[in-house]
Order: sequence, then structure tokens, then C-alpha cells
Amino acid sequence: MSSDRQDQPADVVCVGETMAVLSPPDARPLAEQSALGLGIGGAESNVACALAGLGHRAAWLSRVGDDPFGRRILAELGARGVDVSAVQTDPERPTGVYFKDPGPDGTRTHYYRRGSAATRMGPELAAHPALRRARVVHLSGVAAALSDSCVQLLEALLGGRRGPLVSFDVNHRPALWRDGDAAPGLLALARAADIVFVGRDEAEDLWGTARPDDIAALLGPAPLVVVKDAEHGATSYAEGKRTFVPSLPTKVVEPVGAGDAFAAGYLAGVLEDRDERSRLRLGHLAAAAALRTRDDVPVMPPRTETDRFLALDDDAWVAAAPR
Repeated sequence: MSSDRQDQPADVVCVGETMAVLSPPDARPLAEQSALGLGIGGAESNVACALAGLGHRAAWLSRVGDDPFGRRILAELGARGVDVSAVQTDPERPTGVYFKDPGPDGTRTHYYRRGSAATRMGPELAAHPALRRARVVHLSGVAAALSDSCVQLLEALLGGRRGPLVSFDVNHRPALWRDGDAAPGLLALARAADIVFVGRDEAEDLWGTARPDDIAALLGPAPLVVVKDAEHGATSYAEGKRTFVPSLPTKVVEPVGAGDAFAAGYLAGVLEDRDERSRLRLGHLAAAAALRTRDDVPVMPPRTETDRFLALDDDAWVAAAPR
């Protein structure tokens, strides 16, 4: 990111853990591989990268280890236009790592993040000046599963209503939670946010609530709820109005990162003061870009392309979708 952009406050500050990602070069299972590629991945930094790719000032706030993985994360996020100047380097704890394991039923992930530098984030981080100057602060349920101090940080950021808008992606990762802990904690955090993103399937798994209308009612009093339903579409509930936009038909190479890209597209629409239909469409366009690649952090479509699709009517919008 250029120094001129770094001197300006971020439109969105994303807070959470990013890890080194080791991935096979093809679809064979991890146990059959002899070489792996090194990348990075984290729900919140994925959102920051996608927002930067869509032309907005994005910052990522977290902790990394004083190790090659931490340096790789900072370098790659910086190269993608994300402001990482506020990230803290921990001299004692390592950067987290996870492995992707392709299989016939989808890609599994194996996490090695216990005791990572990011687990030491705590409520004192909520006073960081970058957060006060942002228009939106973006959080996710992944951070809530890392440690008690991370939960306290999210509660501190969600507890005030006088600062920036706070968006929260439920982002339930069952492997990170102890049995029975996720449902009440994630519900409380979601209800405290200004904007909530949740998958219809994860709401059903967490709270036994499957219909988008019922999910929105459950998550109230959040003023804006977005329910994502995979290949079917997404529905937003804002100021008493329900808006549905179907997903774009697209080739699915790997679904990892699509939800983060959708959130980034939607938030870009918020920053641009677009109507609900355009916000959802921009979310779908960003998600489609993520679905067409194995990378956790996809390249966003150029704004000339997204603006052209946003201008189409409903029938033409789906028919002209990039495959």
C-alpha cells in the first residue's frame, strides 16, 4: 500500500487471525502428496484483501509470530493493498498454520493454531486508533473460538454504538469449538452487531432455525441481517424490508473463501451507499470469483466489470454471469 493511502483512515478494519496455509497442488488427498504450496488464509484478512481488490482502503489488525510465516503474511497482505501497519509481532508465540486436505467429499482443513500469537489478542486492542477512525469494523466468529481474551475483544468492539458500524460474520467452524459452546456465544455476538452475515445451513446447525425469515427474527435486534443460502441466493433484512438476489451460476473449484468474498462485496456496497439489491449482487460477484479458484484470497473482478453487471435487470443479471 502506498504511503499516501496509509496516511488515510481505513474504510474497513478487519480484526482476526491469519495463518500460513499449506496446500496440495492438485485434488489428491494430503497423505498422497510429496510437495505443498505455501500461502496465507484467514477469514477477516480475506475480507480485507477482497475489499482492497474492489478499490477500498482496508486494514487488518491482529498479532503474528516473529517467524517466517508471520513475515510472509505481512508481506502478502501488504502486496494486496491491505494496511498492516497496526499488526503486532509477538516474540514468544508462533504464527498459526493450517493444511488443506482435498477429498471426494470436499476439502478438509487441519489446524495447528493452539497458543498462536493471535490467541493473545485481548480487549485492550479495542482502543487502537485505527478502529476509531474506520467507517466499518469487521469481525467473525472464528476469532471468538480462539481464546477467552479474543472473545473479550469481540465483546468490547461490539459493545459500543457510537463508533464505526460493526459487521459480524457468524462463520461457525465446528472444529474450533468445544461441544456446546458455539451456539449461545455466537448468537450473543451476532445480536450485538450492526450488520450480521450468516449461512442458512450454519444457522440451522447452530440454532435449529432453517428459514431465512426465522433466522432474521432470531438475530434481531441487529438492524441489518444477511442470510446466505449457498447456490440458491442471499436475502437481506434491513429497515423492515426483505430483499432476495439469486446466486450466480458459476463453476465451483473450491468453496473456501467464498463467504468472506461475499461479505467484502456486500460491505463495498455499503461503503458506496448502494441499495440492498446492488449490495447483494456485489457480494455474489465477489463470491463467484472465489468459487472459481483454489486460492483462499482470490483476485477480485475489475470494477468496470462489476459496475456493468450491477446495471443489468434481474433476468440479464443471471444470464450474463461470468462462468
